[in-house]
Amino acid sequence: KTSTNEANGLTRDLQGRLLSAEHATRRVTREDPDGSMTVVANNFQGKRLLRPNDVIVKSDGTIYFTDPGGPLAPDQYDVTVSGVYRVSPDLGSMSLIVDDVIAPNGLAFSPDESILYVTEPRRRHVRAYDLLPNGTVAKQTSRLFADMGGAEPGVPDGLKVDTAGNVYTGGSGGLYIMDKTGKKLGRIVHGLPATTNVAFGGDDWKTLYFTTRSSLNMVTLKIGGVPVPARKRTSS
Repeated sequence: KTSTNEANGLTRDLQGRLLSAEHATRRVTREDPDGSMTVVANNFQGKRLLRPNDVIVKSDGTIYFTDPGGPLAPDQYDVTVSGVYRVSPDLGSMSLIVDDVIAPNGLAFSPDESILYVTEPRRRHVRAYDLLPNGTVAKQTSRLFADMGGAEPGVPDGLKVDTAGNVYTGGSGGLYIMDKTGKKLGRIVHGLPATTNVAFGGDDWKTLYFTTRSSLNMVTLKIGGVPVPARKRTSS
């Protein structure tokens, strides 16, 4: 049995290599087809990451991930601040690009990569930022995209975007679908207290998979998600 190191967010880069945000090791890693591992990030400006949560890759190969932070143990005093981090495609540079979100969690781009969405579970918010050509965000554009609060349990955790720009994430009472303006188009009511992660898959990317604290579920949609590169296997 191979340890997952409590990996949370997962994606693939342009070469189909698996990227993992690992809680247990406090790092983001990349697994090559031959099984070798590369550390994408485990510290920033000499301070250790605390609990990387989600990871996505831009079409130019740039890697973005969240570190929501959390309660500190006595040996965790020298850690990075919570926020959204950007790592260059060659892994040579890393920067903190969003620091105005409390415990950021899920990440996603709009289909044209002009907007970066970030979930903020503690406030039950989804925030949006305009993405600049250099891959950073225009901080003055920080805005509330959607309030996912309500009387029923559920917070925005993981999120995904389809090819039409609709946003999928958890909230009060289920899994919501919103258009690119933040208007709620519908809700999948699954009867469980939390929607923890979402992902598109299937041959046509029109199957939406979502997890709760205790289950994996799927639903077929009419609009497909933005595809993730497939794994490239080494020849035998």
